[in-house]
Amino acid sequence: MKNNNKEKKPIDSVFTIIGKYIRVKYPFVILFLAGFLLLSLLNLIKVSTNDSIANFKLNDFEVGQIADRTIVASKSLAPDGINPVSIEKGEKIIKKGFPVSEEGYAKLKKMSESPVYIDYRAFANQELFLFLVSILFYCLFSFIPFRRPIKLNEVILDTIFCLSVYAAAAFCSKLVLFSSEYSICIIIPASLFIMLITILYGQTPAVILSLIMSLLVLSATNMSLIPFLFTFATCMISCAIVRKISRRLDLVFASLILSLVNVAYVIALVVIFNDSFFSAGPAIAGVAINGFLSGILTLGLITPLEFILNTSSVFRLMDLSDLNNSLMRKMLVTASGTYNHSLMVAQLAESACREIGANALVARVGAYYHDIGKIEQSEYFVENQQGVNKHNDINPSLSASVIKSHVKKGVEKARQLHLPQSVIDIIAEHHGNSVIQYFYNEAVKKDPLVSPEDYSYPGTPPSTRESAVVMIADTVEAACRTLENPSVSRLDKFISQLISAKVEHKQLDNCDLTFRDISKIKEAFIQILAGYYHSRIEYPDQQDPDKDKEKEKK
Repeated sequence: MKNNNKEKKPIDSVFTIIGKYIRVKYPFVILFLAGFLLLSLLNLIKVSTNDSIANFKLNDFEVGQIADRTIVASKSLAPDGINPVSIEKGEKIIKKGFPVSEEGYAKLKKMSESPVYIDYRAFANQELFLFLVSILFYCLFSFIPFRRPIKLNEVILDTIFCLSVYAAAAFCSKLVLFSSEYSICIIIPASLFIMLITILYGQTPAVILSLIMSLLVLSATNMSLIPFLFTFATCMISCAIVRKISRRLDLVFASLILSLVNVAYVIALVVIFNDSFFSAGPAIAGVAINGFLSGILTLGLITPLEFILNTSSVFRLMDLSDLNNSLMRKMLVTASGTYNHSLMVAQLAESACREIGANALVARVGAYYHDIGKIEQSEYFVENQQGVNKHNDINPSLSASVIKSHVKKGVEKARQLHLPQSVIDIIAEHHGNSVIQYFYNEAVKKDPLVSPEDYSYPGTPPSTRESAVVMIADTVEAACRTLENPSVSRLDKFISQLISAKVEHKQLDNCDLTFRDISKIKEAFIQILAGYYHSRIEYPDQQDPDKDKEKEKK
């Protein structure tokens, strides 16, 4: 019995792991299954409308040709206006070794155009290929480290784009206008989708989607190499063109560049495959229009998609980084200390994120808005106080409640403003679940048995590098204001202590910061703070205003 139990343990552990994974990832698993079923439906419709009979294409036969196989009708078909011939179940349409008659060819044509005659072998072949592509899609998005959580709405959008590309390539290739290997490239909207994904979610998911879309085009065009190569190339080029743009107007120039690149690539394919420029001429003009429209449509679609998906695209972040908005103006007036603190935190966080390769724009915008919850009760926060400390009149428990409430209020206000989720996460995580140390210590003096949890922030530790950097920058900026004689060596030692405290209290456990990243962050902070706190030369005619006041009193 013991041996049997030992043998079952590995199997049980595998099922346990699978069960746990499905419980956590069940929305993505359901989406994967739904996407594959829709893809299979498109494949079924595509195969049922192909000109293939009994696993062979209609083009394999012609009138008078000696048949090399016997084809027997598996279903009866009544005559109609387009194909007036009739077919009986079990009838031999053509016989091996005998010439194909006009009537036999007409019946073959009727069978090929009828949706009830499905080439099941072709369907099974395509289905197996699509299943492998779907598994590749799921694995790439599940196991590649994106250094950020993958949202369900992102994968839904990717799935919709993939189904659209497959449908466009599969069904438009049946039209005479797009029947050639080059002309089908005109109608495939892959560049448009990749531009949108790159702007909305970044370069890595766009590159993955480029590969998946290209493989789907390969399947949809019956393993034709030219559409596959063109789709993959134009997707990668689209991703490279838009990955660093920062203005909406840049999309117009991107569309012009993509048009020229598309034309150049089609010409290169014509030369490589030794095809006729005359036959590929319309396709050359068509892909130029495709490239230009891809950029223009991206410009039109990006704003509604940003709003619907609540993403932190570069365009939206640039809009939010403009401090001349009503919220930031209100902060400047009602909480000027918090406003100046936020600007300094943003400068520190942006510089540090550039050094470690994180998203500096997300960190800067997140730092601008991380303390918006302080606006309503700004007088309770030390940076806004002018001589009078309201906490002197209330007990530490109430003070802690007021202080930690600014996180919850900030998240609520951010959701009301429909800020991107990445910015909301920074607001919610910039204090983690750390203890409000000053008021906790005051409470301990009155009651040594007080719980630290009652004096802890309600958030969670940072889940992204950008959120972690803003947390550290927030702590460092506030603490360094109290540092006397802030020389480089004193700043270095002090910042190291602050970061070590965050590590010790497990505030950096959920993000992907490495020791090397932390070292770079510290150096970036020191460089900025040393320049900010450096001593200035006293001018010869400069007077101390306090001395003037003393003279007036005398």
